[in-house]
Amino acid sequence: MTILVVGASGATGSQLVEQLLIEKHYVKVIVRSPEKLPESWKTNTNIQIISASLLELSDNKMSEIVSDCNVIASCLGHNLTWKGVYGQPRKLVTDATRRLCNAVKLNNHQRPTKFVLMNTTGNRNRDLNEPISFAQKCVIGLLRLLLPPHVDNEKAADYLRIQIGQNNTTIEWVAVRPDGLINEEEVSDYEIHPSPTRSAIFNAGKVSRINVGHFMASLINDDDLWARWEGQMPVIYSKSHQD
Repeated sequence: MTILVVGASGATGSQLVEQLLIEKHYVKVIVRSPEKLPESWKTNTNIQIISASLLELSDNKMSEIVSDCNVIASCLGHNLTWKGVYGQPRKLVTDATRRLCNAVKLNNHQRPTKFVLMNTTGNRNRDLNEPISFAQKCVIGLLRLLLPPHVDNEKAADYLRIQIGQNNTTIEWVAVRPDGLINEEEVSDYEIHPSPTRSAIFNAGKVSRINVGHFMASLINDDDLWARWEGQMPVIYSKSHQD
């Protein structure tokens, strides 16, 4: 299986790539600074490193890159710096999701391409009308005003929910929502829920980045797991970090 991973140089994206390489998939990554990638990737014949800024690629080039991909996985996010949060591109995740999906449509494959988006528990799945407290609504409202990356995450998921939808013959999707991300060395037990089981603002849980990578890779590997969560926004928590 050939899989394109964008955001592969990030802390979670790199974990996803490692999990996919363990499963012997052929992985393409698009990165601006390939010199920062692990040396083991540069000598691995199962990985193709494309040095480019994703949103600066032409439509034709992007279509060419995804033409042989069965799956696209996005772990894109904004760097937690002033420029990363408030600078351009403000809609990095949304624009990348839209353009990658458009590139898939241009190729008109016989079978649907899978799209796995890393999102956040701070974003509600409005298909399920998930209840949140008035206080959390107020905080989320402030985040929308003050933190452009939060709006970007919301709009990226909304693009998949609304524009791609549930019955698209070209693209199938899952948006994975981790709670508070932490670093751990090994995969541990984790749990998956259709909606948050705790407040993302006032009682956040934790999940390791390697567990998120493992779950995203499992969605790609396991057709039954994919069928369970297709068109949904599952929430992931590490069991060892829940009360």
